[in-house]
Amino acid sequence: MSASITLSRLSWSTPDGRALFSDLDLTFGPERSGLVGRNGTGKTTLLRLISGEIAPHAGSITLNGTFSVLRQAVQANPDETIADLFGIRAAMLLLQRAESGEASAEDLINADWTLGTRVASALARVGLDAEFDTPLTALSGGQSTRARLAALIFAEPDFMLLDEPTNNLDREGRKAVIDLLAQWRGGAVVVSHDRELLDTMDAIVELTSLGAARYGGNWSRYRERKALELAAARRDLADAEKQVAEVDRRAQETAERKARKDRAGQRKKDKGDMPRILMGARKDRSEDTGGENARLAERRRAQALEAATLARGRIEILQPFSVVLPPTHLPPGRTVLVIEDASIGYDIEKPILRDLSLSITGPERIAVVGPNGSGKTTLLSLITGQLQPWSGSVRVMADWAMFDQKVSLLDPALSIRDNFRRINPEAGENACRAALARFMFRADAALQLVSTLSGGQLLRAGLACVLGGSTPPPFLILDEPTNHLDIESIEAVEAGLRAYDGAILVVSHDEAFLQAIGISRRLDLPGKHV
Repeated sequence: MSASITLSRLSWSTPDGRALFSDLDLTFGPERSGLVGRNGTGKTTLLRLISGEIAPHAGSITLNGTFSVLRQAVQANPDETIADLFGIRAAMLLLQRAESGEASAEDLINADWTLGTRVASALARVGLDAEFDTPLTALSGGQSTRARLAALIFAEPDFMLLDEPTNNLDREGRKAVIDLLAQWRGGAVVVSHDRELLDTMDAIVELTSLGAARYGGNWSRYRERKALELAAARRDLADAEKQVAEVDRRAQETAERKARKDRAGQRKKDKGDMPRILMGARKDRSEDTGGENARLAERRRAQALEAATLARGRIEILQPFSVVLPPTHLPPGRTVLVIEDASIGYDIEKPILRDLSLSITGPERIAVVGPNGSGKTTLLSLITGQLQPWSGSVRVMADWAMFDQKVSLLDPALSIRDNFRRINPEAGENACRAALARFMFRADAALQLVSTLSGGQLLRAGLACVLGGSTPPPFLILDEPTNHLDIESIEAVEAGLRAYDGAILVVSHDEAFLQAIGISRRLDLPGKHV
């Protein structure tokens, strides 16, 4: 029997009683499936249900074949090594005894002499240069992810269950994961917001509050299908609005005909040309007909309005976020940033950046790229004044705003509205509400406390407060802005940055994001004392 995962009438609710899945039917075959959806729709929970970590409240899960799981974050014990991830500690110790001449005859019979080669091959496939006895605590977050992914490959499962496998990886690490999945011929269920990774999938499964929808093909194909759905919804809305107008026109014509007929009857009555009993019967029929026509017109109008409302709701769901921002008035020839021969680090004997020079002129968009540990965050700290250069100089020659991953420029104890007024004290209430509405914080949504926002809402709120004022700062600095955001939130941030006409310096490993915001130049920090 072919490997498969089948969910039948699956239901599960959060501890506070919110239904996450209800009568969910879904099947995964021996192919690579990308699992997408807004944060909070249950993607990680679905993986936990499939793996048996938690049990469904109703329904069933049928697994045909073996599976291995890669979760987002695992806290390693101090004595754990890569061998523990692979489940081969005892087997590797046996080989060490054999190599040192301390193994018994029975040990030699049971020894797996191919083990070292297979472990090395799995580590090489994810681009990790490490030994089986390397402590897990010695690995960076990205290296740990690669090691856990190598352990999955080593197990040779029928299915891999991967939860955000490229999170916290640098460009090289992301490429290793993407290449691995592009070549994977078994089944895989991959929760990810990495669109480059999702483009290697065979199918996209979208989770929403209404359930799950499967789209054959990769992420690009899925987006094409969604664009067709949006076009169809717009056509449906146009047709429904025409139907409303047509119903109204016919109702008006019917009312006008009745009015003319009633006036003609009244004139005959006034002349006395019609018997009284006949006039009464005609009046009753006229009233009955008029009432029936009115009820019929109202039913048709209600149906047309319902169709228009449904189409409009679909458009609101499918339509990409867009925004119009006030201009920064940054002239093309104005110098924004100048770094000259700057050296910086945390240990005078080991500078992280050495003799670095960089300038930004006009509305350039520069991506800072490089492996983890190459000095990207150090560079941002240098530019924003958190670190002073040991030598050389740094001059920021325009107003700027810094967006770190926590969006620290916002006060978490205040509402979005109050943060906007704090950052833009000259703005009135109407201007404040209009600016926040452009970033989808309408009415009471603008009154949410910043401390209660999700990651995507937090970054969108930061952009609204900084870019929504009458004169946005002409220079933005962003540090990994798409980490831990769902795709809808990433696309909202991209739309905001595309509408911005100032200079941008951004640290990011997300190639699709960099392409979407129109990066014009790259600063590559390869590490080792740039």
